[in-house]
Amino acid sequence: MYTVCTHRLRKAAVGMRYINDYKEELEVFRALASEVRIEILELLLAHGRMSMNELTTHLGLTPGALTPHVKKLESCGLIRINQDPDAHGNMKMCEPHLEKILFVFSRPNPDQDSWHSHLRVGQYSSCEVYPTCGLSTASSILGDVDDPRYFTHQKRFEADILWFSRGYVEYLVPSVIPSGSRIESFSVSAELSSEAPGSNSDWPSDIHFYINDKLLGVWTSPGDFGDRPGVFTPGWWFSSWNQYGLLKTLSVRDTGTFMDGIKISDVTIGQLELTPFTPIRFRLAVPDTAAHVGGLTIFGRDFGNYNQDIEFTIVYRKE
Repeated sequence: MYTVCTHRLRKAAVGMRYINDYKEELEVFRALASEVRIEILELLLAHGRMSMNELTTHLGLTPGALTPHVKKLESCGLIRINQDPDAHGNMKMCEPHLEKILFVFSRPNPDQDSWHSHLRVGQYSSCEVYPTCGLSTASSILGDVDDPRYFTHQKRFEADILWFSRGYVEYLVPSVIPSGSRIESFSVSAELSSEAPGSNSDWPSDIHFYINDKLLGVWTSPGDFGDRPGVFTPGWWFSSWNQYGLLKTLSVRDTGTFMDGIKISDVTIGQLELTPFTPIRFRLAVPDTAAHVGGLTIFGRDFGNYNQDIEFTIVYRKE
């Protein structure tokens, strides 16, 4: 049984946070446990974008008192802080970062068990990519950018970021569950964005997701974000390139396929006909036929805003 609470932002939104493990997101709850920080969020929801000076005026706070509250909200990903390129001096602008927050609380089923695994971004089993494209480890770019040949290089397994304008990468999902079990759901979590030349926050891309060649659904990435450094993006990374993405959770259940809890197709886990011995090939693609061919960037644990690889969860029932 699911209880879903949402708060939709009215302006300047770019993403959504999906929380199904409150213990891992305690900082978000702590950030919201403050009347001042709630008031800051309400002001930004109403105005869309405000300077630090405007916030101090509305709140009646000194800059020194406001700063720690703003930093707390930014560190949790609830707001973004950017420099205003049209202003003189070093004016900081604050804006909402999320389209909505979903808290999903589910009661565990004692008859169910789960298998968790992860793969680094470069551990794909097959690919077909086209420039602009490239891969990088935490310390250096792999080979030459815009040369698809390096996607077959033996060091690609160390890559924690990859990008391409169209094509696909496919991962063979690790899965060792008991013989005779019935798979009841599959989910994958990854930090994703579009792939624009350089970066562009308004660069939509229709990212297609497949399991064993069956299309699960499509999610449109709003852009390729480079307005500020990613929390975990290395300091040597080029400031004009993609810096971070949006953390997305795709899940296939008996009622359909969902992205961050929102249904995107009627494809069910039963239609995939998965068994404990069925290889699970998970593909992310931007095909030529997409309405928005805006590329794909996948961020791993040493890039972007989230310190994680591509995470997989298979929920199964022993029969």
